[in-house]
Order: sequence, then C-alpha cells, then structure tokens
Amino acid sequence: MRNSFLTLLLSALTLGSACSQQRGGEALAATGPKGASVVPARPAKSYPQPRPVTGQPGEFAVQKTDAQWRKQLTPDQYYILRQKGTERPFTGKYHDNHAAGTYYCAADHNLLFVSDTKFESGTGWPSFFAPATVASVKVASDDTFGMSRDEIVCAKCGGHLGHVFNDGPKPTGQRYCMDGNALVFEKK
Repeated sequence: MRNSFLTLLLSALTLGSACSQQRGGEALAATGPKGASVVPARPAKSYPQPRPVTGQPGEFAVQKTDAQWRKQLTPDQYYILRQKGTERPFTGKYHDNHAAGTYYCAADHNLLFVSDTKFESGTGWPSFFAPATVASVKVASDDTFGMSRDEIVCAKCGGHLGHVFNDGPKPTGQRYCMDGNALVFEKK
C-alpha cells in the first residue's frame, strides 16, 4: 500500500510538471511529419474553442455506471478517462504518430481532433493546437496536485482527456496535451 502511494505521488508530481512545461520558455512551433514546419491555413478565430463544463444534470449525452465503464474500457483507458489519471510521457499511443487522420474519444467515439492540428510539443503526449469541432471537448478547472490547470474532457461523455495550456503554436497559441490511451486514431 505504501509503495503504491509513493509511486502515485511521484508520478503525479513528475507528470504534472512535465505536461505543463514549455520548451525554452517560448511558445512551441508546429511541426508535422519528420519535423517539417506546419503553417496553418486559416486564422486563429476560425478554430473551435471549448465550452466550459456547466455541471448541469444531463450535460453529457453518454452516461454509464462505473461498472459499465469498467466493462467497456481497458484498465489504462478507465484509469485515464474515468479516474482522471495520466500516462507516463512517451509511453502512450500517438505521441509520435504523424499519419493523417482523425482522433476520437476511446469511450464513446466522439470526434476530438484532426491530424492537421497535431504538433510536436516535446512533452511526450500527443498535442494539438485546436479541437476538431465545438462539440468535441469541454474545459473545466483542475486544481489538483497544487497546480491550477484547465482540464479537457470529452464533450459527449465527460471523460478526462488531458489539459490545455497557453504555450502552443500559432495560429491559436493553445496546446491540448492529451493522454494517448484516451484516444482512438483512425487513418485517413
């Protein structure tokens, strides 16, 4: 029990700081396959912005019991999506994926991100500068582990996906730092 607690505590401290880092104190540059620079084709305000979580009953269209989620999801998916866990950097799926396609929520197949907005953040988690649609994700306040961050959840099931930071590349300046095990990728 004590060893598990220490492991969890060390993981939280390490992961929390890593997922909030900036490279060199400056905004990160967007890079595509093999590090090639990506120049977004449209202005920042044309990309969708997440709506806040309201906490209203029925806010999320997909609602299941804890037992149903446990049965449906893998242990890693359940830990991230339902328990707000985080995978270790550079260990999850998709942090180094450069294929063209779309990313969906592993819990309900809600469209979350498109590969055109993915970039290399150097953090070890898949990072995007904008969600796919206004109905993709929602944002909530997260004050765990002594940090103040903006949590990103699936707009359809409320599952934890990761966090968003204001150190991303142009055009939005946002870095949606997602847990790969919370996502499902479908190649174009």
